[in-house]
Amino acid sequence: MSLSAPSDQALATAPAPQSNPTACLVLADGQVFFGRGFGAEGIAVAELCFNTAMTGYQEIMTDPSYAGQVVTFTFPHIGNTGVTPEDDERADPAAAGMVVRWDPTAPSNWRAADDLSAWLAKRDRIGIGAVDTRRLTRAIRMQGAPHVAIQHAADGQFDVDGLLEKARSFKGLEGADLAKDVTCAQSFRWDDMRWAWPDGYPKQTEARHKVVALDYGAKRNILRCLASAGCDVTVLPATATAEEVLAHNPDGVFLSNGPGDPAATGTYAVPMIRHLIAETDLPIFGICLGHQMLALALGARTLKMSHGHHGANHPVKDKDTGKVEITSMNHGFAVDSQSLPEGVVETHVSLFDGSNCGIRMVDRPVFSVQYHPEASPGPQDSYYLFERFAAAMDARKG
Repeated sequence: MSLSAPSDQALATAPAPQSNPTACLVLADGQVFFGRGFGAEGIAVAELCFNTAMTGYQEIMTDPSYAGQVVTFTFPHIGNTGVTPEDDERADPAAAGMVVRWDPTAPSNWRAADDLSAWLAKRDRIGIGAVDTRRLTRAIRMQGAPHVAIQHAADGQFDVDGLLEKARSFKGLEGADLAKDVTCAQSFRWDDMRWAWPDGYPKQTEARHKVVALDYGAKRNILRCLASAGCDVTVLPATATAEEVLAHNPDGVFLSNGPGDPAATGTYAVPMIRHLIAETDLPIFGICLGHQMLALALGARTLKMSHGHHGANHPVKDKDTGKVEITSMNHGFAVDSQSLPEGVVETHVSLFDGSNCGIRMVDRPVFSVQYHPEASPGPQDSYYLFERFAAAMDARKG
């Protein structure tokens, strides 16, 4: 159910649909979408994006990279696999809310520990269903990711003008350092490996390499992939200094994914990365936000994208091998490939729009990718990156 209100006056007199809506989504340009609420009641203000993945709604909602965003799911069947703690990428959802076409369905999955609506309510996250997500997605693609206010009210009472003001007052993600909001409070060790039938997540007991992972919003499955590649992983907060990193005597350093503007996070992370590059020969591997900040540390620029890349069907070409990988992506900022300095080459590009998806130093084992190789949409097209990181550490020892 949706209603477009082109002006403030129209907003003030906009009639609600006849089917007793319990949720409302207001875009900063004046468009209003009514629907049925689920999850927690309340109001959230954020940037609106859309995700085209057909599975993984729980992983998406708990991916720290979605902090500051409401996610529109283009696939209509949301909720049918329920939720289970094993699939959380972090303990609590990072996304501010979700928008879906149909009301969430009851779970039909032997692993399900809860249903989606109850899970969201317990974690104070808002959902709105019965929305024309096709129309909403077209609006995002044509106009860019808008600022929005979303409300779930069981009594169906909405102050649309007030929601519009909240949406228009939202400062947006440019200039926002959100990594500090989602990073760990203190360092910890990680030894879970990738899920394997029938026992779940085995423990890493034969690690070959000591790796320090900088947590800018790291997904658990990235840490599992590092452990599966033979790494003994120590996770440090986003604000860790080069001295704190080197105190662990690592064989390699990993730069994680995360939310917000890389230039803002880079005010403290980029000097640390530059120090590691200048003063050590350590292999360095970055993903997503880590990729962007590595590029900044090497002298490149980043830019805000119109509506970003969010989905599990993104084709990426490896320029070295010609291979095409089907990847998972979640980013609203990108590295400007035209700004890469001498000694740094572009390794991967998006086949959707030609945007940069990977870089490496010519003479050093320092590389990164924009997409998420741990997410397995291919399903395992990109696992080789973790093995490449491990091989670089082997070579350094040898």
